[in-house]
Amino acid sequence: MICRLTIVLLAFIGIVPAFCQEFTESNLPIVIIDTHGQAILDDPKIMADMKIINNGPGMINHIGDEPNDYNGKIGIEIRGSSSQMFPKKQYGIELWDEEGEGIDASILGMPEEEDWVLFAPYNDKTLIRDALAYKLGRDMGQYASRQRFCEVVLNGEYMGLFVFFEKVKRDKARVDIAKLDPDEISGDDLTGGYLFKIDKFTGSGGDGWTSRHPPLHRGGSQTIFFQYEDPDPEDIVPQQKAYIKSFMDQFEDVLAGENFNHPAEGYAKYIDVESFIDYLLINELTKNVDAYRLSTFMHKQRDSDGGKLRMGPIWDFNLGFGNVDYCIMGNPEGFVTSFNSVCPDDYWLIPFWWSRLLSDPAFRNKLNERWDELRAGPFKTETIHAYIDSLVTALDDAQKRNFERWPVLGEYVWPNYVVLDTFEEEVDWLKEWIAARLLWLDDHLPKIVTAAPEGVSSVSPRVFPNPFQEQLTLEYTVERPGEVTIELMDMIGRRVALYSQGYLEPGQYQLTVDTSDYPSGMYRFGFVFNGRERLAAKLVKP
Repeated sequence: MICRLTIVLLAFIGIVPAFCQEFTESNLPIVIIDTHGQAILDDPKIMADMKIINNGPGMINHIGDEPNDYNGKIGIEIRGSSSQMFPKKQYGIELWDEEGEGIDASILGMPEEEDWVLFAPYNDKTLIRDALAYKLGRDMGQYASRQRFCEVVLNGEYMGLFVFFEKVKRDKARVDIAKLDPDEISGDDLTGGYLFKIDKFTGSGGDGWTSRHPPLHRGGSQTIFFQYEDPDPEDIVPQQKAYIKSFMDQFEDVLAGENFNHPAEGYAKYIDVESFIDYLLINELTKNVDAYRLSTFMHKQRDSDGGKLRMGPIWDFNLGFGNVDYCIMGNPEGFVTSFNSVCPDDYWLIPFWWSRLLSDPAFRNKLNERWDELRAGPFKTETIHAYIDSLVTALDDAQKRNFERWPVLGEYVWPNYVVLDTFEEEVDWLKEWIAARLLWLDDHLPKIVTAAPEGVSSVSPRVFPNPFQEQLTLEYTVERPGEVTIELMDMIGRRVALYSQGYLEPGQYQLTVDTSDYPSGMYRFGFVFNGRERLAAKLVKP
């Protein structure tokens, strides 16, 4: 009956549904998009109509209500890199007039702009990881994309729960840097603003420049490549390209030099240290596997406005908060800054900056002071848990419809670290993970000296058999002397066993342990060198 009613209502507003699901109303805004039979492409954008029904807080939105938030043309395209393999697509949206020219408008109460992201949580089965990370970023006092949850109907088909995000963009209400026009090629005008990033080439055309400082611990010939974002590759002129490359060359040369931490002429002359610290802390809190190497934005204002390089805004956390089963893994222990040593053969590696900065006592002191400040405020465990609870309450009905449309609960979706049967279990696991991660950072941040210490072979340890039953054997190589510990953990990072190997000289070693008393389930082992986790792997006992 409800489904039949939905068809009638949609037909009344000119949309013929292809997928019939019982969806007539929501406590969330309803977004209706009609492409008039056109397929949505990766590029370029196609013209479509978008209507948004938003009756306000506490009100129910009905699919037959008059659109009262937005009613007009848009350009729409599929966006994302790895996410494009999922059946639930995410979209880039530009607000257009009838001629296809961009227009600024407010969406769901957010500041006016023309460029937006309609994000589609799919492999994040809590549906909230990105929204949570951006909320924490804003609570730190940094700009991070605002968001509004909504439910989407596309060409008459119910598509599930989405999130409207602000696209990372230069704007007074977003990344507040000066607009750099093509004729601004000298003096103070030339010095800013610039928005650029380290990322996959998808979406930016791959235009930029290569750092002359390769990443540490690379397994091949990998480099660090910076991509233009604003001005974009079509608009930036040769003088501007030369200036921002020269500025970054100077910064990196100084950071790599002997006097890198000189108070007047060292790295602090070039970067806003506080923004680097906040960027590191939010990415370490979330244990974001993409941190520092993908979706890594930075920007530079004009010299007259400060002129230093600032990290951010933060972006893309669907693989954060323990939702990854490769490289740094999803247990709540270990520093993301060790990525290059853990996965030296990955194509996208971390710049040497973070290891170098963390070797400076002054930087580490500021880092720990800031951590203590945040832990007394927005990073309180109960504060984060309360925000999660508020989101879960608001999404209760919508998440049920979403998982009816996309039945992924209880199924592995790349790169899930855990696979749980219900939405409630996914949320509870996330809350437990966050609590454990915060405690681990409380204990280990004061001890961090360098992000990627030497000492473990770039060849991963060999663990066998896997699956295991009565015993487990680990073979590993140590390249320089140090304390070695091996931890066995359950799926949320709780320690099951600790095997201290003591102080070892360089060489090859083997450890065999009795596992006959361990219950069936999934485990992780962590290889720890001088107190810092370096390598991890998934194990199964049937």
